[in-house]
Amino acid sequence: KKFQYYRKPTMSDKVKLQASDDPNNVIEVDAAVARMSQTIHNMLEDIGTTDLPIPLHNVTSKILTKVIEYCQYHTENPTPKSDDKKDEKRTDDISPWDKNFCSVDQATLFELILAANFLDIKPLLDLTCKTVANMIKGKTPEEIRKTFNIKNDFTPEEEEKVRKENEWCEER
Repeated sequence: KKFQYYRKPTMSDKVKLQASDDPNNVIEVDAAVARMSQTIHNMLEDIGTTDLPIPLHNVTSKILTKVIEYCQYHTENPTPKSDDKKDEKRTDDISPWDKNFCSVDQATLFELILAANFLDIKPLLDLTCKTVANMIKGKTPEEIRKTFNIKNDFTPEEEEKVRKENEWCEER
């Protein structure tokens, strides 16, 4: 199939998205919602409006549905922009809706991070990374390993060396 070139899409157009795991599952969304993804935004700028679905090779149906839910909500309820660069490093500024959105199992959360990165949806990437940061905050290395099921492959000597090298960053 060839791409059909028509015109530049408007925000009221619909866009068809196709997940990686089911070519028959095509989800139609408003262009404004799809354009929260810089990747899709750039594709639409390049190809114009088409009736063909945009294949998203790195995003499953389950995750695409969650990403669309996020984009739909934030298109309808935009978050006010903050000019303060310090806000980017904050992890305690998550809205109740976003906090609930990220209340998913770890596998889903990490797939959302990968999808947000692939689709270049910075607010979703920031949100999911803040959620992971909050899961880590205040925990010991052992607790973090347990939370994320990470095997400790350091010998006790190597671990002690790393602790000594990094004791400057320990809270006192």
